[in-house]
Amino acid sequence: MAGGNAGDATSKTRVVVVGGGVAGAILARSMQFLADVVLIDPKEYFEIPWAELRSMVEPSFSDRSLIKHTDYLTNARVVTSSAVKITENEVLMADGNSVSFDYLVIATGHAYSTPTSKKERFEQFQQDNQKIKSSQSVLIIGGGPTGVELAGEIAVDYPDKKVTIVHKGSRLLEFIGHKASKKTLDWLTSKKVKVFLEQSVDLDIISEGDRVYTTSTGEKISADCHFVCVGKPLGSSWLQDSALRDCLNKNGRLMVDEYLRVKGRSNIFAIGDITDVPEIKQGFLAEKHATVVVKNLKLLMKGTKENKLAKYKPASAMAIVSLGRKEGVAQFPFATMIGCLPGLIKSKDLFVGNTRKTLGLVSST
Repeated sequence: MAGGNAGDATSKTRVVVVGGGVAGAILARSMQFLADVVLIDPKEYFEIPWAELRSMVEPSFSDRSLIKHTDYLTNARVVTSSAVKITENEVLMADGNSVSFDYLVIATGHAYSTPTSKKERFEQFQQDNQKIKSSQSVLIIGGGPTGVELAGEIAVDYPDKKVTIVHKGSRLLEFIGHKASKKTLDWLTSKKVKVFLEQSVDLDIISEGDRVYTTSTGEKISADCHFVCVGKPLGSSWLQDSALRDCLNKNGRLMVDEYLRVKGRSNIFAIGDITDVPEIKQGFLAEKHATVVVKNLKLLMKGTKENKLAKYKPASAMAIVSLGRKEGVAQFPFATMIGCLPGLIKSKDLFVGNTRKTLGLVSST
């Protein structure tokens, strides 16, 4: 059934999920035996996003973090295409086809330009790994969680390489507290990672052949290669000329109510990073969004009244950033800590086993 027609499921309620990231994948899997589920995603696979940087220093790690949609969606239709527009009851796709919906769940998160096939994505990790291996010095542009985690992975696995971070902000990891930023900077400095704050590198004028990079303050940095780790745009541009154009806030996020329904819509939900829920955008919260919307879809399909729907409560500021294989920095509501304890929670397996289990896959393969 996966990848093919939905067969006799036409009599079932159709739930269309746009976006096969954490939130979309988990929701589609949870609903596949309860409704006629169609997942629309430009990639043929789900990627565990927080495993990306480990896969760059150890490409074989991606064997478990890249999962074909059809491996966990055994009773749903997977359409490998991009959604380009929404009408009142249909999603139009880049391949010219359209699919109608009874319920729609938008989970397009951030716009990543990753390859369509799992094989090509694996080859990309191999190329990145070769780039790191063959370089004596690496420049990382961006000091958010991606840049910091990549610096940590390289500093731990390749301690002889010279790693430099250039970050336009006044501190690293600005999405969490000052204390966590300071502890992270101290850890990186102890691993001989050089950090330049309140500076940027013009991405429009650099190329892979560059060996000397000039920052916005005139600082010259020598590096054999560079990686751009700045924030990706939200995956909502395709909604700007659609039936939901008025549901986007000024930052391009979909405005949702307490049930995670798009404001003013009774049958359209949004989950994950694309929502305007006031909390840090994180994978484990996207999973919680999916869980709430699964409950609500089940209730609505039974004809339950609105006041009985499950409500989503925004999470308090909590985050763990990996620092190599064994350490990490964690901000909890009650404390900020760095070292092996946060590392034990996240860094060794990066929650890959747990995520595979959530998708119904054996974690040890």
